[in-house]
Amino acid sequence: MVQVCLNGARSAAEGAMVPLSPEALARAAEEAVAAGATDVHVHPKTPCGRDTLSPRAVAATLEAIRARVAVPVGVTTGAWSEPDPAARVARVRAWTVLPDHASVNWHEPGAEELAAALLDLGVGVEAGIWSGTDGAARFALSPYGPRVLRVLAEVTDTDEGSAEGTARALLTDLGSAHGRPVLLHGEDGGAWPVLRLAGRLRLATRIGLEDTLLLPDGQRAVCNAQLVAEGLYQYGCAQRSS
Repeated sequence: MVQVCLNGARSAAEGAMVPLSPEALARAAEEAVAAGATDVHVHPKTPCGRDTLSPRAVAATLEAIRARVAVPVGVTTGAWSEPDPAARVARVRAWTVLPDHASVNWHEPGAEELAAALLDLGVGVEAGIWSGTDGAARFALSPYGPRVLRVLAEVTDTDEGSAEGTARALLTDLGSAHGRPVLLHGEDGGAWPVLRLAGRLRLATRIGLEDTLLLPDGQRAVCNAQLVAEGLYQYGCAQRSS
């Protein structure tokens, strides 16, 4: 599986190719799925471009994307979009249109309460386990571990030379990950080395403008679909070489 991460916490300051509005996100999702993405991860935005868990923004984003694609669509629940843990859970419980899945960063305060709320709503949980945090240790003890949809092994090491090693260490820390599927991905300078490692290990992965603005040769990507197409090529080459 190759998931496309359409925008992340990026803003218009990082280029017009970063989709922010529901309409722009829907077009980007349609193009990325046509390029081969089989799952979508998106950060709904306020009109001024900030990440939000607002029921209105989440509904508008999901409805626009689902009008264009038939693959699963997930959203972030990152603490930066609502810092207060109780308020974050309340926002999620107020959603009127539900995503297929939502990522929960296990190192953030209130992660388990948030996961419980999502599961109660019938929303799949992607357990975000970041390198450089205690997320793996917390997840190992979590009663919700066996119930998550999958684990997002998120390599925050952005150094091209060391990201693969950091990824391998994170996978070791995760151990059996409660037997759940693992999606491995990196970011910025680490995005492509980690994607190729995922191919060699035959793990699910993701790519898109959230994770990197650049192609492997250092050129600026023009859209998510271009990153997906290149990601599938790199992933396939890595699989064949393993």
